[in-house]
Amino acid sequence: MEFMHMLMNTLQFEKVNSFRPIAGMITFLLLLCMQIASGKVGYVIAGMIPYQSLDTFDSFARISIHHTVQLLIGLAAILVLSKRMHVNFHFGLGDKKVGIKILAIFTTIFTVISVLQHAQMAMNNQLPVYNFPLNARNMLGSLGFQLFLSGPTEEVVYRALPVILLPYAFGRSVKIKGCITLEVVMSSVLFTLAHIRWSLVPFTIEADYFQIMYAFVVGTVQGIAYQRSRSILYPVLMHSFSNVLMVGGGYAFTVLVS
Repeated sequence: MEFMHMLMNTLQFEKVNSFRPIAGMITFLLLLCMQIASGKVGYVIAGMIPYQSLDTFDSFARISIHHTVQLLIGLAAILVLSKRMHVNFHFGLGDKKVGIKILAIFTTIFTVISVLQHAQMAMNNQLPVYNFPLNARNMLGSLGFQLFLSGPTEEVVYRALPVILLPYAFGRSVKIKGCITLEVVMSSVLFTLAHIRWSLVPFTIEADYFQIMYAFVVGTVQGIAYQRSRSILYPVLMHSFSNVLMVGGGYAFTVLVS
């Protein structure tokens, strides 16, 4: 609740005083703090739930609980902001023609990329190594997470909130080039930071540079889709489908060549 008061005060302060750059950066930092906090709360709650009998190898249950908690926190923030400040986060169908076109093109491209990438990995003996057996429960559980939770949670928390709130704080949408806006780039930065593992005590940073670039580029594409379609539905589906294609592709090729 304290976070929501700070965020609303920042946005209201901007409306009255037109203090755009500072209000925008404060909003960015508040969103970053909310994302970090919601992630930590998600793992704390996941640690309190005895899911081991369902998921012995920890392949899907813990991360599913974590994302469910994070999604609920994000939706609660959106509900409060929508009611208190009349902010539209575009949970409707939006421009269906644009949204479906972007979704179809994106999914087609990702299908081709997934097949080619995993085929090359199989030929080079570089397929993923899993720390759990590829049985029906583990594969269906993890694919279910990717399909039903990864997209909704991450697009609500890392796309809808920043892409809508940052222009509100800055005072307007800031175009960088073509259909790329500042708020989309900043939301991609937030999404990328979520893929970096870090600790203050002791101070450590761990990052997979390919994963970071992947998160930034794909996040930017999904942010553009959100703004152009005026609906969070299409980025959610893009996110979920691409994750299923990449994770499922790894499973399929590993099973086929084993």
